[in-house]
Amino acid sequence: MVNKAFEAAWQDACNDIGPRSRLTIPVVQSFLVVPITFQGPCNSPILHFQLLGTIVAPEDPNSWSDCESGAWLKFSDVNGLFIDGSGMIDGRGNAWWTKSSTYINEEYRCTVPPSALHFENCNGLHLRELKHRDSPRNHIGVSGCNDVIIAYLDIAAPASSPNTDGIDVARSTQVRIQESVIRTGDDCIAINSGSSQINITGVYCGPGHGISIGSLGMDGEYSTVEGVYVRKCNFSGTQNGARIKTWQGGSGYAKDIIFEDIYLHNVNNPILIDQYYCADNNNCPKESGAVNISNISYKLFQGTSSSRTAINFDCSNNVPCLGLSLDQINITSTVNGEDTIAYCNNAYGTSYITTPSASCLLH
Repeated sequence: MVNKAFEAAWQDACNDIGPRSRLTIPVVQSFLVVPITFQGPCNSPILHFQLLGTIVAPEDPNSWSDCESGAWLKFSDVNGLFIDGSGMIDGRGNAWWTKSSTYINEEYRCTVPPSALHFENCNGLHLRELKHRDSPRNHIGVSGCNDVIIAYLDIAAPASSPNTDGIDVARSTQVRIQESVIRTGDDCIAINSGSSQINITGVYCGPGHGISIGSLGMDGEYSTVEGVYVRKCNFSGTQNGARIKTWQGGSGYAKDIIFEDIYLHNVNNPILIDQYYCADNNNCPKESGAVNISNISYKLFQGTSSSRTAINFDCSNNVPCLGLSLDQINITSTVNGEDTIAYCNNAYGTSYITTPSASCLLH
């Protein structure tokens, strides 16, 4: 384990009073690291963390000495953080996926697998170029951060790996995710409550569960997401494409969301709003409340659906979806001779040049 060396190098870089400090992980070898937090604030306005080698997680969950942070590699309260390089972050998550969901050692109880890389309250964050492999849970988490650029990443885990989201964003604003390849067992990107002004461009997704807004409103929570723009993205063999998912009984809103210039190949639910989301279909109780969904635009979709229902707006019977817009949609079936269809429940909006026809939308 090299945690003490990492901690010492981090303190040197964080305490540097120069205009730009640097910490470089060399290319010559792999580094086995147990859970570690790189804590700020730091003195330099820019801290460059350059990863050229490989950081590897302990393989046996019972050897992990700390579960409290929920993350393997955590950066907290570090402004002006630049992380890049040709290296890899290898979470070695297979043992976590195949064992039960509770891991016990002598001192700690891990009730859920950890995220591989998490950023908390890191404004001005730049994350670029790295490879991310086989996280025990979601690969990258961004929480409480403003002014973030994430670009040119290669994220991968098996399609069967549970809860291995590519990038999760929560309570953050002015986030740009660009030109990345994400192949996982869950959402390629999930935008969670408290997020606004999120721009996602040029992402290849597949396998995985698509790009999701939510889930929102779990356990009656007040949740908000607004100002999301997803464009020039490619979904291949995914469970979903453009998805919004909310729990019954929640409150708040998801609004001003645009999905544009989207290519689909063999996607099971190309366009989906699910206000009856229930993880694992676990007998969720019926509730009257719901998160308000409004001003959602889908434009220039093209490709194929592996299910007959290519457009599915399943909105709350008590809180309808308002201001939905479909424009120049062409989604055909992967099954020869089968037509795709649209389904609408309590959904209001307009459609223009849409295949399948969305005449079910209420005006």
